[in-house]
Amino acid sequence: MVGPISSRTSSRYFRYEVVGLRQSEETEKTNYPIRSSATVFFTVPENRMNQEMQRITRLGGKIVSIQPLNAETKTDSE
Repeated sequence: MVGPISSRTSSRYFRYEVVGLRQSEETEKTNYPIRSSATVFFTVPENRMNQEMQRITRLGGKIVSIQPLNAETKTDSE
């Protein structure tokens, strides 16, 4: 029998490229500064992708790209 999906752990991360974030009370609660440039990058674990997308939308941002970041890199020297 397979356990619930939420019990799985994943080491996969994704980098979100976001434009249009605006300074607000919500962004001032973060522990990192909002850059003044138009583009901001966030690194997000796979299990938090949906929550992060919702948060970015609430802050007025638009995700322009999502790139996978591989923690497990394979070498072709085999």
